[in-house]
Amino acid sequence: MPFIMATTLIDMVSIGLIIPVLPALVGTFTGSQADQAFWYGVVTFTFGLANFVASPILGALSDSYGRRPVLLLGFCGLALSFLATAMATALWMLIAVRLVSGAMQANMSVGNAYVADITPPEERAKRFGLLGAMFGLGFILGPVMGGLLGALDLRLPFFAAGSLALVNLLYGYFVLPESLPADRRRPFAWRAANPVASLRGLAQLKGAGLLVAVIACSGLAQFVLYTCWVLYTTFKFGWGPLENGWSLAAVGVVSVIVQGFLLGRLLRWFSPRRLAVLGLASSTLAFVMWGAATQGWMMFAVIFVNLLGATVAASISSIISSAADGRTQGQAMGAVGGLNSLTAVIAPLFGAPLLTMVSHLPQGDWRIGTPFYFCAALQAAALALAVVHFRRQR
Repeated sequence: MPFIMATTLIDMVSIGLIIPVLPALVGTFTGSQADQAFWYGVVTFTFGLANFVASPILGALSDSYGRRPVLLLGFCGLALSFLATAMATALWMLIAVRLVSGAMQANMSVGNAYVADITPPEERAKRFGLLGAMFGLGFILGPVMGGLLGALDLRLPFFAAGSLALVNLLYGYFVLPESLPADRRRPFAWRAANPVASLRGLAQLKGAGLLVAVIACSGLAQFVLYTCWVLYTTFKFGWGPLENGWSLAAVGVVSVIVQGFLLGRLLRWFSPRRLAVLGLASSTLAFVMWGAATQGWMMFAVIFVNLLGATVAASISSIISSAADGRTQGQAMGAVGGLNSLTAVIAPLFGAPLLTMVSHLPQGDWRIGTPFYFCAALQAAALALAVVHFRRQR
């Protein structure tokens, strides 16, 4: 666990670095807020599409050749992506770079499979939570550093992120051990690795069922949030990279507190199923409150109130992982990663038009929160589906 946690932390810091500044970088190539929202949606869509196609393939490759080489490939892709983005001089270059980096980057799904390799089923929710805590810690450090560096130069965070990704590549090459022994590997098959087949196989896992739809609705809500957060706070409160960096760091603080310290205790009182339901209910209310916020400080208040929302991903991942056997963890986690990537593909198709529609409204107008009201509806649908699924299972 210490090896994969350190790897995940460095990975997330490097990704978190660019979040506060990527929309602003896109804005340097556009002439209006509406164009900025549209083209940022295109950039996000490109990455998600490539990741959707590649995630199950990389997951299946990790089942065949081991986790370590696939993780190293992802670190290499991240480093090249960040450094090339820093040197982009046109919008088409930015889009092309995100396409390549999306295809090579499936670190989270392979990391989850790595944890499943070394953890008995009853401990997986807690350990997925520890991995989520590293994700959150990276989102504390990364966006703050990105905001501070972006205030000096918009391209500086991308050079810093590329350098961190290279450090992770070296760390992984010299330190990270392989988690999948040779006797648990299986031959690679293109038929099983394509995105559609992997999603079908995920839905057919005993114990998964409607959870596929839950992951889809909840994932779409989260990715619409990620797509819209920086531009939403810019349009509504006039925030810049620094304020957005601190707000994303607050999300990371909550993730670390909940997944790193509280999740193990919560699992003594609640099953992963119960935690998933409570987390989905909490997140539904949080989306409504973010959309209705009239002052910037309210965004921070809702982040810290929505503690249970940080338990959803680990709870559902543990349920899915327990439904898969030891030889198909990479494919199952890759399918979950691919499904999340599919929602990342779709999210800009909803988030960017919704933001464009309200971009002309004055700061503070409640209608600018339209994307978040849409997220609340998606999360409520995920909650209803989860309740139906768990009742059927019981």
